[in-house]
Amino acid sequence: MISWNGRRADIAIDLGTANTRVVARGSGMVFDEPSLCCFSSGGTRPRLVAAGEAVRPMVDRTPDSLKVTRPLRRGVLQDIDATRELLAYATSSSLSRRRLRSPAVAIGIPADATQAERSALLTAAGDAGLGPVNLINEPFAAALGAGLPVHHPEGSMIVECGAGTTEVAVISLGGICLTRSVRVGGAALDAALADHFHFRRKFLIGEITTERLKCDLVRLLGTPDGDDQMIEAKGRSLTSGIPGVQQVPVNELRPVVTKHVMQIVEVVRDILNQTPPELSHDIYEKGLTLTGGSATIPCIGQAITQETGLRVHIPDRPEQCVMLGLEAMLAS
Repeated sequence: MISWNGRRADIAIDLGTANTRVVARGSGMVFDEPSLCCFSSGGTRPRLVAAGEAVRPMVDRTPDSLKVTRPLRRGVLQDIDATRELLAYATSSSLSRRRLRSPAVAIGIPADATQAERSALLTAAGDAGLGPVNLINEPFAAALGAGLPVHHPEGSMIVECGAGTTEVAVISLGGICLTRSVRVGGAALDAALADHFHFRRKFLIGEITTERLKCDLVRLLGTPDGDDQMIEAKGRSLTSGIPGVQQVPVNELRPVVTKHVMQIVEVVRDILNQTPPELSHDIYEKGLTLTGGSATIPCIGQAITQETGLRVHIPDRPEQCVMLGLEAMLAS
Protein backbone atom coordinates (compact mmCIF):
# COMPACT_ATOMS: atom_id res chain seq x y z
CA MET A 1 0.00 0.00 0.00
CA ILE A 2 1.19 3.54 -0.80
CA SER A 3 0.41 5.93 2.05
CA TRP A 4 1.64 8.98 3.98
CA ASN A 5 0.88 9.09 7.71
CA GLY A 6 -2.07 6.79 7.17
CA ARG A 7 -3.39 8.62 4.09
CA ARG A 8 -3.64 6.31 1.08
CA ALA A 9 -2.70 7.47 -2.39
CA ASP A 10 -5.65 8.58 -4.51
CA ILE A 11 -4.01 8.10 -7.91
CA ALA A 12 -0.83 6.83 -9.50
CA ILE A 13 0.78 8.32 -12.61
CA ASP A 14 2.93 6.55 -15.17
CA LEU A 15 4.64 9.64 -16.58
CA GLY A 16 6.31 8.37 -19.72
CA THR A 17 8.30 9.95 -22.51
CA ALA A 18 5.65 8.94 -25.07
CA ASN A 19 2.46 8.52 -23.02
CA THR A 20 1.08 9.45 -19.63
CA ARG A 21 -1.32 7.10 -17.87
CA VAL A 22 -3.27 7.62 -14.66
CA VAL A 23 -4.89 4.99 -12.47
CA ALA A 24 -7.29 5.88 -9.67
CA ARG A 25 -7.83 3.76 -6.58
CA GLY A 26 -10.93 1.64 -7.18
CA SER A 27 -11.44 2.87 -10.75
CA GLY A 28 -8.55 1.45 -12.79
CA MET A 29 -7.05 3.43 -15.66
CA VAL A 30 -8.77 6.80 -16.05
CA PHE A 31 -6.33 8.61 -18.36
CA ASP A 32 -4.11 7.51 -21.25
CA GLU A 33 -2.86 10.23 -23.60
CA PRO A 34 0.38 11.31 -25.30
CA SER A 35 2.94 13.20 -23.19
CA LEU A 36 2.63 16.37 -25.25
CA CYS A 37 2.01 20.05 -24.56
CA CYS A 38 1.49 22.99 -26.90
CA PHE A 39 2.37 26.51 -25.78
CA SER A 40 1.69 29.92 -27.29
CA SER A 41 4.88 31.99 -27.49
CA GLY A 42 3.06 35.31 -27.40
CA GLY A 43 3.10 37.48 -24.28
CA THR A 44 5.57 37.68 -21.42
CA ARG A 45 5.48 33.95 -20.68
CA PRO A 46 4.35 30.89 -22.65
CA ARG A 47 0.67 30.03 -22.29
CA LEU A 48 -0.65 26.47 -22.48
CA VAL A 49 -2.87 26.00 -25.54
CA ALA A 50 -3.48 22.24 -25.36
CA ALA A 51 -2.13 19.06 -23.81
CA GLY A 52 -2.34 15.33 -24.39
CA GLU A 53 -4.24 13.81 -27.31
CA ALA A 54 -5.30 17.20 -28.70
CA VAL A 55 -1.66 18.04 -29.44
CA ARG A 56 -0.85 14.95 -31.53
CA PRO A 57 -2.21 16.38 -34.83
CA MET A 58 -0.16 19.55 -34.22
CA VAL A 59 3.25 17.85 -34.18
CA ASP A 60 5.46 19.26 -36.97
CA ARG A 61 2.57 21.44 -38.15
CA THR A 62 2.69 24.51 -35.87
CA PRO A 63 3.31 28.14 -36.89
CA ASP A 64 6.06 30.17 -35.22
CA SER A 65 3.59 31.40 -32.60
CA LEU A 66 3.08 27.88 -31.22
CA LYS A 67 5.53 25.36 -29.83
CA VAL A 68 4.92 21.66 -29.20
CA THR A 69 7.09 20.09 -26.52
CA ARG A 70 7.51 16.78 -24.72
CA PRO A 71 7.95 17.29 -20.97
CA LEU A 72 10.27 14.28 -20.76
CA ARG A 73 13.21 13.30 -22.92
CA ARG A 74 14.88 9.91 -22.68
CA GLY A 75 12.97 9.10 -19.54
CA VAL A 76 13.80 12.19 -17.50
CA LEU A 77 12.21 15.60 -17.06
CA GLN A 78 13.51 18.20 -19.52
CA ASP A 79 10.88 20.95 -19.21
CA ILE A 80 9.55 21.65 -15.73
CA ASP A 81 6.81 24.01 -16.96
CA ALA A 82 5.50 21.48 -19.48
CA THR A 83 5.66 18.73 -16.84
CA ARG A 84 3.63 20.87 -14.44
CA GLU A 85 0.99 21.56 -17.08
CA LEU A 86 0.77 17.93 -18.19
CA LEU A 87 0.40 16.69 -14.61
CA ALA A 88 -2.29 19.29 -13.92
CA TYR A 89 -4.14 18.36 -17.12
CA ALA A 90 -3.90 14.62 -16.45
CA THR A 91 -5.19 14.88 -12.88
CA SER A 92 -7.99 17.35 -13.70
CA SER A 93 -9.11 15.04 -16.51
CA SER A 94 -9.03 12.01 -14.22
CA LEU A 95 -10.61 13.09 -10.95
CA SER A 96 -13.98 14.45 -9.95
CA ARG A 97 -14.11 18.00 -8.59
CA ARG A 98 -14.53 16.61 -5.08
CA ARG A 99 -11.32 14.57 -5.25
CA LEU A 100 -9.29 17.13 -7.19
CA ARG A 101 -7.99 19.10 -4.22
CA SER A 102 -4.38 18.12 -3.48
CA PRO A 103 -4.71 14.41 -4.29
CA ALA A 104 -2.11 12.08 -2.80
CA VAL A 105 -0.14 10.72 -5.74
CA ALA A 106 2.39 8.03 -6.61
CA ILE A 107 4.50 8.74 -9.72
CA GLY A 108 6.78 6.29 -11.51
CA ILE A 109 10.38 7.35 -12.08
CA PRO A 110 13.50 5.64 -13.48
CA ALA A 111 15.32 3.75 -10.73
CA ASP A 112 18.62 5.49 -11.47
CA ALA A 113 17.18 9.02 -11.64
CA THR A 114 19.47 11.50 -9.91
CA GLN A 115 18.47 13.42 -6.81
CA ALA A 116 18.22 16.56 -8.93
CA GLU A 117 15.86 14.80 -11.37
CA ARG A 118 13.72 13.54 -8.49
CA SER A 119 13.60 17.00 -6.91
CA ALA A 120 12.59 18.59 -10.23
CA LEU A 121 9.71 16.13 -10.61
CA LEU A 122 8.53 16.76 -7.05
CA THR A 123 8.64 20.51 -7.70
CA ALA A 124 6.60 20.15 -10.89
CA ALA A 125 4.06 17.96 -9.08
CA GLY A 126 3.73 20.48 -6.26
CA ASP A 127 3.29 23.35 -8.72
CA ALA A 128 0.58 21.31 -10.48
CA GLY A 129 -1.45 21.28 -7.27
CA LEU A 130 -0.80 17.68 -6.30
CA GLY A 131 -0.70 16.71 -2.65
CA PRO A 132 1.94 14.45 -1.09
CA VAL A 133 3.91 12.62 -3.78
CA ASN A 134 5.65 9.26 -3.51
CA LEU A 135 8.13 8.40 -6.27
CA ILE A 136 8.04 4.71 -7.26
CA ASN A 137 10.88 3.01 -9.11
CA GLU A 138 9.51 2.02 -12.51
CA PRO A 139 11.31 -1.36 -12.88
CA PHE A 140 9.75 -2.53 -9.62
CA ALA A 141 6.29 -1.37 -10.71
CA ALA A 142 6.77 -3.05 -14.11
CA ALA A 143 7.80 -6.34 -12.48
CA LEU A 144 4.78 -6.24 -10.18
CA GLY A 145 2.50 -5.43 -13.11
CA ALA A 146 3.97 -8.32 -15.11
CA GLY A 147 3.05 -10.73 -12.32
CA LEU A 148 6.58 -11.50 -11.13
CA PRO A 149 7.01 -12.73 -7.51
CA VAL A 150 8.73 -9.53 -6.42
CA HIS A 151 8.25 -10.14 -2.68
CA HIS A 152 9.57 -13.73 -2.70
CA PRO A 153 13.15 -14.74 -1.80
CA GLU A 154 14.05 -15.43 -5.42
CA GLY A 155 15.59 -13.38 -8.18
CA SER A 156 13.51 -11.95 -11.01
CA MET A 157 14.96 -9.98 -13.91
CA ILE A 158 12.94 -7.29 -15.62
CA VAL A 159 13.87 -5.38 -18.78
CA GLU A 160 11.59 -2.35 -19.08
CA CYS A 161 11.88 -0.94 -22.60
CA GLY A 162 10.16 2.42 -22.62
CA ALA A 163 10.09 5.20 -25.18
CA GLY A 164 12.88 7.18 -23.56
CA THR A 165 14.96 4.70 -21.62
CA THR A 166 15.51 0.98 -21.07
CA GLU A 167 15.97 -0.20 -17.49
CA VAL A 168 17.27 -3.59 -16.44
CA ALA A 169 16.79 -4.70 -12.84
CA VAL A 170 17.12 -7.76 -10.64
CA ILE A 171 14.43 -7.86 -7.94
CA SER A 172 14.07 -10.00 -4.83
CA LEU A 173 12.31 -9.73 -1.44
CA GLY A 174 10.45 -6.56 -2.36
CA GLY A 175 13.45 -4.54 -3.47
CA ILE A 176 15.79 -3.84 -6.36
CA CYS A 177 19.09 -5.68 -5.93
CA LEU A 178 20.76 -4.43 -9.10
CA THR A 179 19.73 -1.94 -11.73
CA ARG A 180 21.15 -0.16 -14.71
CA SER A 181 19.65 1.85 -17.51
CA VAL A 182 20.57 3.09 -20.94
CA ARG A 183 18.98 6.15 -22.51
CA VAL A 184 17.78 4.06 -25.42
CA GLY A 185 14.11 3.41 -26.12
CA GLY A 186 11.47 3.66 -28.79
CA ALA A 187 12.09 7.40 -29.24
CA ALA A 188 15.80 6.78 -29.79
CA LEU A 189 14.94 4.24 -32.49
CA ASP A 190 12.67 6.83 -34.11
CA ALA A 191 15.58 9.28 -34.15
CA ALA A 192 17.96 6.67 -35.59
CA LEU A 193 15.54 5.87 -38.41
CA ALA A 194 15.05 9.58 -39.19
CA ASP A 195 18.84 10.03 -39.24
CA HIS A 196 19.19 7.13 -41.67
CA PHE A 197 16.84 8.80 -44.14
CA HIS A 198 18.48 12.18 -43.56
CA PHE A 199 22.10 11.18 -44.09
CA ARG A 200 21.86 8.17 -46.40
CA ARG A 201 18.89 9.10 -48.56
CA LYS A 202 18.95 12.91 -48.17
CA PHE A 203 15.27 12.70 -47.32
CA LEU A 204 13.60 14.43 -44.38
CA ILE A 205 10.75 12.70 -42.54
CA GLY A 206 8.71 14.09 -39.65
CA GLU A 207 8.14 12.76 -36.14
CA ILE A 208 4.71 11.25 -36.79
CA THR A 209 5.85 9.66 -40.05
CA THR A 210 8.90 8.19 -38.31
CA GLU A 211 6.76 6.67 -35.57
CA ARG A 212 4.43 5.07 -38.13
CA LEU A 213 7.38 3.81 -40.14
CA LYS A 214 8.86 2.22 -37.01
CA CYS A 215 5.58 0.42 -36.26
CA ASP A 216 5.38 -0.91 -39.83
CA LEU A 217 9.04 -1.93 -39.72
CA VAL A 218 8.65 -3.79 -36.42
CA ARG A 219 5.63 -5.64 -37.79
CA LEU A 220 7.49 -6.71 -40.94
CA LEU A 221 10.61 -7.75 -39.04
CA GLY A 222 8.46 -10.25 -37.17
CA THR A 223 7.38 -12.03 -40.37
CA PRO A 224 9.34 -14.77 -42.23
CA ASP A 225 9.69 -12.78 -45.46
CA GLY A 226 9.85 -9.36 -43.83
CA ASP A 227 13.33 -8.47 -45.14
CA ASP A 228 12.06 -8.80 -48.71
CA GLN A 229 9.24 -6.30 -48.22
CA MET A 230 9.21 -2.58 -49.02
CA ILE A 231 8.24 0.16 -46.61
CA GLU A 232 6.90 3.61 -47.50
CA ALA A 233 8.02 6.95 -46.10
CA LYS A 234 6.53 10.34 -46.94
CA GLY A 235 8.63 13.45 -46.54
CA ARG A 236 10.76 16.00 -48.38
CA SER A 237 13.89 15.70 -50.49
CA LEU A 238 16.82 17.62 -49.02
CA THR A 239 18.39 18.08 -52.45
CA SER A 240 15.39 19.35 -54.43
CA GLY A 241 13.16 20.56 -51.59
CA ILE A 242 10.21 18.77 -53.22
CA PRO A 243 7.77 16.67 -51.15
CA GLY A 244 7.74 13.02 -52.10
CA VAL A 245 7.45 9.37 -51.16
CA GLN A 246 10.26 6.84 -50.92
CA GLN A 247 9.97 3.05 -51.03
CA VAL A 248 12.68 1.50 -48.86
CA PRO A 249 13.55 -2.21 -48.54
CA VAL A 250 13.16 -3.51 -45.00
CA ASN A 251 16.61 -5.14 -45.13
CA GLU A 252 18.15 -1.67 -45.54
CA LEU A 253 16.66 -0.59 -42.21
CA ARG A 254 17.34 -3.81 -40.26
CA PRO A 255 20.93 -2.73 -39.31
CA VAL A 256 19.50 0.44 -37.75
CA VAL A 257 17.27 -1.68 -35.51
CA THR A 258 20.06 -4.18 -34.77
CA LYS A 259 22.43 -1.44 -33.58
CA HIS A 260 19.69 -0.12 -31.31
CA VAL A 261 18.89 -3.57 -29.92
CA MET A 262 22.51 -4.46 -29.16
CA GLN A 263 22.79 -1.49 -26.79
CA ILE A 264 20.00 -3.07 -24.74
CA VAL A 265 21.64 -6.50 -24.89
CA GLU A 266 24.89 -5.06 -23.54
CA VAL A 267 23.11 -3.66 -20.48
CA VAL A 268 21.51 -7.06 -19.84
CA ARG A 269 24.92 -8.73 -20.07
CA ASP A 270 26.46 -6.17 -17.69
CA ILE A 271 23.78 -6.80 -15.06
CA LEU A 272 24.15 -10.58 -15.41
CA ASN A 273 27.91 -10.23 -14.87
CA GLN A 274 27.25 -8.44 -11.56
CA THR A 275 24.45 -10.67 -10.26
CA PRO A 276 25.26 -12.83 -7.18
CA PRO A 277 25.31 -16.60 -7.87
CA GLU A 278 22.03 -17.56 -6.16
CA LEU A 279 20.08 -14.81 -7.87
CA SER A 280 21.82 -15.66 -11.13
CA HIS A 281 20.65 -19.28 -10.81
CA ASP A 282 17.06 -18.11 -10.25
CA ILE A 283 17.21 -16.02 -13.42
CA TYR A 284 18.71 -18.91 -15.37
CA GLU A 285 15.85 -21.16 -14.26
CA LYS A 286 13.05 -18.66 -14.95
CA GLY A 287 14.39 -16.45 -17.72
CA LEU A 288 13.71 -12.72 -17.83
CA THR A 289 10.64 -10.62 -18.53
CA LEU A 290 10.50 -7.94 -21.20
CA THR A 291 8.05 -5.07 -20.68
CA GLY A 292 7.41 -1.59 -22.05
CA GLY A 293 6.16 -0.31 -25.37
CA SER A 294 9.31 -1.41 -27.20
CA ALA A 295 9.03 -4.99 -25.93
CA THR A 296 7.12 -5.90 -29.08
CA ILE A 297 10.17 -5.28 -31.28
CA PRO A 298 10.92 -8.94 -32.11
CA CYS A 299 14.67 -8.45 -32.47
CA ILE A 300 15.08 -7.53 -28.78
CA GLY A 301 13.93 -10.82 -27.28
CA GLN A 302 15.66 -12.82 -29.99
CA ALA A 303 18.97 -11.02 -29.48
CA ILE A 304 18.84 -11.41 -25.68
CA THR A 305 18.23 -15.15 -26.00
CA GLN A 306 20.95 -15.53 -28.61
CA GLU A 307 23.55 -13.62 -26.57
CA THR A 308 22.71 -14.90 -23.07
CA GLY A 309 20.86 -18.19 -23.53
CA LEU A 310 18.02 -16.93 -21.32
CA ARG A 311 14.37 -17.41 -22.14
CA VAL A 312 12.47 -14.16 -22.66
CA HIS A 313 8.85 -13.75 -21.53
CA ILE A 314 6.62 -10.93 -22.78
CA PRO A 315 3.34 -10.24 -20.91
CA ASP A 316 0.07 -9.73 -22.77
CA ARG A 317 0.13 -5.94 -22.29
CA PRO A 318 3.81 -5.09 -21.96
CA GLU A 319 3.30 -1.35 -22.50
CA GLN A 320 0.95 -1.19 -19.50
CA CYS A 321 3.02 -3.13 -16.95
CA VAL A 322 4.23 -0.05 -15.06
CA MET A 323 0.65 1.21 -14.85
CA LEU A 324 -0.65 -2.21 -13.77
CA GLY A 325 2.01 -2.39 -11.07
CA LEU A 326 1.12 1.06 -9.78
CA GLU A 327 -2.55 0.06 -9.79
CA ALA A 328 -1.74 -3.06 -7.75
CA MET A 329 0.16 -0.94 -5.24
CA LEU A 330 -2.81 1.41 -4.89
CA ALA A 331 -5.18 -1.49 -4.28
CA SER A 332 -3.06 -3.49 -1.84
